[in-house]
Amino acid sequence: MDPLWLTIAFISGFAVKLAGLPPLVGYLAAGFILKFTGAESGPVIEQVSDLGVILLLFTIGLKLKLKDIARIEVFGSASVHLTLVSAVYGIALYLLSFSGLHLFAGLSVLTSALIAFSLGFSSTVYAVKVLEEKGEMQSIHGSLSVGVLIIQDIFAVLFLVFAAGKVPSVWALAVIPVLFLLRPVIYFLLNRAGHGEILILYGFFLALVPGAELFRVTGLKPDLGALIIGMLTAHHPRAKEFADTMLGFKDLFLIGFFLSIGLSGLPDLSMLLAAFMLALGINLKVILYLAVFTRFRYRARTAFNAALPLANFSEFGLIVAAVGASSGWLPASWLTVIALALSISFVVSSPLNTFSHSIYFYLKKWLHIFETRTRLPYDKTFDIGDAEILIIGMGHLGTATYDQLKKQYGQRVLALDYDQDRVNSLRQSGRSVLHDDATDSELWERVREKPLDQLKLVLLCMNDHKSNLYALERLKAIDYRGRIAAIARFDDEVQELMEAGIDSAYNLYTEAGVGFSDHVCDTLGVCGFNPVINTVPDEC
Repeated sequence: MDPLWLTIAFISGFAVKLAGLPPLVGYLAAGFILKFTGAESGPVIEQVSDLGVILLLFTIGLKLKLKDIARIEVFGSASVHLTLVSAVYGIALYLLSFSGLHLFAGLSVLTSALIAFSLGFSSTVYAVKVLEEKGEMQSIHGSLSVGVLIIQDIFAVLFLVFAAGKVPSVWALAVIPVLFLLRPVIYFLLNRAGHGEILILYGFFLALVPGAELFRVTGLKPDLGALIIGMLTAHHPRAKEFADTMLGFKDLFLIGFFLSIGLSGLPDLSMLLAAFMLALGINLKVILYLAVFTRFRYRARTAFNAALPLANFSEFGLIVAAVGASSGWLPASWLTVIALALSISFVVSSPLNTFSHSIYFYLKKWLHIFETRTRLPYDKTFDIGDAEILIIGMGHLGTATYDQLKKQYGQRVLALDYDQDRVNSLRQSGRSVLHDDATDSELWERVREKPLDQLKLVLLCMNDHKSNLYALERLKAIDYRGRIAAIARFDDEVQELMEAGIDSAYNLYTEAGVGFSDHVCDTLGVCGFNPVINTVPDEC
């Protein structure tokens, strides 16, 4: 890859990050800049892009349980929404064909329907990136968003098979049973892969060979193979570690995907106008997501936070449009229009997702209009009861903190986590844990109803720094008078928490060293050991 390409991609991504937007917006801009300078997308960019998408879907699969998309509220809402969007967009585009606007003039019913169908998809790459950065992949709304994306991807695959007129090989019927039979072997190798470069290499092997390549040779979509092999591995105890190990490589290769979108073509004025008109349709898309999700009995908050990562157009839409253009169903100029509308949707969607919890707080009175009277039993907020200590986020640190406080102080300790599987496991072990989300403003309204002196300590142990900050903001807003402590991974995050008014903020890496030294002192009795006189003080 040309050093100039890397330089432009880095500068654009870094500048956008400083502006508070996801770097992927900068990579899109870098693609357009490179196209303007005369660069063309070549084999290297295409291969890097394909590899990034395959690794993305593989890591999605590692975090996804089949039960998350088999529920009627997930499959049903995805199907209904795609149908509604395709119908509404199709009618609007066909009506615009009579407007005299250059690109819209003469659009047939078939062409309008194809464009509408391609715009009905939301971006898997973008949405998952946003959810991962916010640490919300395992939340109810995160699972809903990802489930909808997977159902949409299945529809896209079915369309591509139909449009290409290519029937998969008869061997395709045997692929899934073969992979299920191989799952014990996959688990055996994962157990013995260690934690270093062999684990990384094993990730690439699974995603590309028994995943993508096996599906490719049988006439199925390679991306789908990577997703399925990831899902088959998702129940392994090391699945999360596996996904975290592959995270950096996935992010690196995805840069090629975003560059390729920008390199797809430069627009003229009429294309820009058409793209902005299509981008306005994102508003309708979000409203339909809210309406459909709440009809399937999700809370307004869940529907809103699931809809925002989906408030964009999809890379699969570009693929659908490309197939339509190659089949003569769609003018080639529309590929550039859809690519530009996709880029605009990313730029508009980024700040909305960055400040989603704050936006919901101000809009919740109007959003509750969408809610049904009865809601899903697992999508609700809980009362903290008579808890005196509240721990939010039950990862390894949160669980260890809970156990220590419960054992040492014997006070009323309650924990919250938004991962239902983790909550179920912790409750089976006898811990007092509720399935709830600290970024839910309704939770803090319930806390406000309690006597002000009941809750003495809140520990924010969530992995996502923004979620810890938002929970701190909500605690301050309800005039909470107790003590608040939080974890952070970097010194600048600690500083930000202190400036926001927290009582104590702890750098995970620094405190790990302190905790280890304390543990050694307590268990080995060497606290205050003097190597010169070879004695140990009595107070140790």
